[in-house]
Amino acid sequence: MKCWDPRIEEMPREDLQRMQYKLLKSLVYRLYSFSLFYHNRMKEQKVHPDDIHKLSDVHKLPFMFKRDLRDNYPDKIFTATKDELVRYHVSSGTTGKPTVVGYTQNDLDNWSTSLARGLTSIGLGRGDVIQVSYGYGLFTGGLGMHYGAERIGATVLPTSVGNTERQIELMQDLGATAIACTPSYLLHIGEVAEKMGVNIKKDTQLRTGILGAEPWTEGMRNRIQEWLGICAYDIYGTSELSGPMFTECAEQKGFHIWSDIALVEIIDPKTGESLETGEKGELTITILQKEALPMIRYRIGDITTMEEDVCACGRTHPRIQRIQGRVDDMLIIRGINVFPSQIEYALMAIPEVGEHFQIEVTRKGALDDMLVRVELNKESFSDKINDLMLVRQKVEHRLRNSLNVNVDIELVEAGSLPRFEGKSKKVIDKRSM
Repeated sequence: MKCWDPRIEEMPREDLQRMQYKLLKSLVYRLYSFSLFYHNRMKEQKVHPDDIHKLSDVHKLPFMFKRDLRDNYPDKIFTATKDELVRYHVSSGTTGKPTVVGYTQNDLDNWSTSLARGLTSIGLGRGDVIQVSYGYGLFTGGLGMHYGAERIGATVLPTSVGNTERQIELMQDLGATAIACTPSYLLHIGEVAEKMGVNIKKDTQLRTGILGAEPWTEGMRNRIQEWLGICAYDIYGTSELSGPMFTECAEQKGFHIWSDIALVEIIDPKTGESLETGEKGELTITILQKEALPMIRYRIGDITTMEEDVCACGRTHPRIQRIQGRVDDMLIIRGINVFPSQIEYALMAIPEVGEHFQIEVTRKGALDDMLVRVELNKESFSDKINDLMLVRQKVEHRLRNSLNVNVDIELVEAGSLPRFEGKSKKVIDKRSM
């Protein structure tokens, strides 16, 4: 698969690391000198820019947390003047203040370049029509993907979210070859298309999905690819970093993290200690060239692993694997850690189960109870009690073995659980209500 920028994407690892060190050193000096926030943090940590002698010395620097952005709302951490800012994005504030991110023109250029490399790596380019069904506006998904797609010379169809029947008509009429949206919204599009009598495989030119903004499993990928006849690629990013920035390549074996843009660490979420390559832990990222809102050792809270071997596609940059959950989204059920992604992984291995499920957690006295509502596919939902009991037993057995905790199961008809145009809401935790 061709590269957007072969000189950078296939650069030898030793050269990439030398480049990263120079960028890190420059960033640390700049922030120590011109950012009151980082200057104070480094002094508290008793570290000076002169203490950074090699790339691995990044571990000497202080962490940054999402609460730092909220505590310094809206722009106290910014290191660009208002005259230098060209855009704001604002994340949804689930607790406390939302997160405000500012961008200079160079920040936007680096964001678009990162996506241009990723989109090229999955075979997209001039001649493709990319339907962007992420939300536009304060959310970063729509505009981020829009500019990345334009950078590679593709034609953009900016449908945003909602008005699904119209989206399907435009997909057909304008020959969309790729769609960017959440996995749950693509599933919804597929269901609506069936009701309209439209077969995505046969009646459209769609061949590629760029899916992110919510966790999804390999099993879900397989279902989407088989059902809709497309290649489904994961995309990763957060509003604090810029937005959606890093994609899988055609190998579908992890997100390439461009070393001239970001320095990645995997740490133990409890101790903060760096972990070895291949060990599972919390993703921590330093954005090396960010001007408006610099990020040093930002603890994202996502759980993953990192691989540093050269990818089969020829790109030499490290890869992080599919996000396996979040430190703060983890459910603790009777002392056992449970991630929603574990449940999805187990369910997707059961042929009778559909693509949608919902988790409800309650507390009875001192004990936690977890109920998983599972949609069956149309062919498997039966009015025969024995058939449903067998499926339920299969689901219970699979989840018990996967989670090591007993789970109540409720089987429901296809189409009965809520659908979402944006991020899906799979967990209802009533313990804190």
